[in-house]
Parts: sequence; C-alpha cells; structure tokens
Amino acid sequence: MGRWVKIVMMPCGEFLGREWNLQDVVIATVLSSMHFLCLFAPFYFTWGAFWLAFGLHMLTGLGVTLSFHRNLAHKSFRLPKWLEYLFAYIAVLSLQGSPIEWVSSHRYHHQYTDTQKDVHSPIQGFWYSHIGWIIDSSSRFGKYGGLKNVQDLKKQAFYRFLHHTYVIHAVVLPGSLLYAFGGLPFLVWGLVRLIASSHV
Repeated sequence: MGRWVKIVMMPCGEFLGREWNLQDVVIATVLSSMHFLCLFAPFYFTWGAFWLAFGLHMLTGLGVTLSFHRNLAHKSFRLPKWLEYLFAYIAVLSLQGSPIEWVSSHRYHHQYTDTQKDVHSPIQGFWYSHIGWIIDSSSRFGKYGGLKNVQDLKKQAFYRFLHHTYVIHAVVLPGSLLYAFGGLPFLVWGLVRLIASSHV
C-alpha cells in the first residue's frame, strides 16, 4: 500500500500556481472527459435514458445526503448495519469518493469551517471551493495528516473494502451495467447524472 501511495503522490510538475501529482492529473482528466462526453447527451437522448438518469440522480443524492453526510459524517442517527451499508453503497455510485474519503473531508470541513484550513474553503475563491479542492489531493489529504479522523469507519471491513475497490464500484460496475442495459444512451445520460449531482 505504501508503495502505491508514493507512486500516486509522485510530483508531476507545477501548473496553475501549484504542484500537481499523478492523482490530481488523473482526477482532472477524468472530470474533464466526463464533462466533454456530456456534450453528446442531446444526440443520445431517449426518454428511457433521461428517466434513468433522473432516478439515479435522486437515488444517489439520497445516498450521499442520508448516508455519507447525516449518518456517517455527523452520526445523526443509527441504522441496522445492513441498511447503513446499503445506503453507503448507493452513495458510492455518486462518484464523490469512498465513504472513508468523503466523511474525512467533511469532518475536516466542519472542524475548520470557512477558514484557510477548511478542505474547500470559500476564502480561496469560488473555483477552489466548488471543484478545485477535488483536484488538489495534497491539500485535501496532506493538510491534516490524512484520514486520521475516520477511525470509526476504518475499523469496519466493509468501508475498508469500498475504499480500496472504489473505482470498481463507482465506475466500472455501473458503467458496464448501464451500457449492457441501454447502450450509449444509458451510458451518456448516466454521465450527465453524475455531472449534475457533482455540481449540485
């Protein structure tokens, strides 16, 4: 694991006034590609694809709000484990990070709200607070010493599993299923749903 982290955090050079690493470059490339592919949505419009995107947007939005935010980050309520895990898995389909990463960032955000140490501080401008923080992993994970504030989640095998296999659950599996059931219209509108959810 340590070797992988060193590879991912390898410096790639300075650009836009800061140092970039491999993880930042990959995330920026994926986000840019997804936005570009959404331009094809009008050419692949079907009502089935539209309603699928709308339904997935509502479902994954509920997952993020209910699971990642209220249940895991703030511990506002308790659920039976099977239901907690189900909602967390639904939230993973939003492509907003593993439960461990999302909850860690959100807890740091509340610890340092609207200060320079806030993970997505508005003090650093709209661009940074909206999306720039997502492609700045050294700030997101390096400022505070990493994922030290989510020991409650790291103790659970399910959340560790999702953290280490996140790409399979958030990208590969949903993309494959969307394409298998509806071809390019479902795949493209599935991306529209992800982009809409991310910006909301």
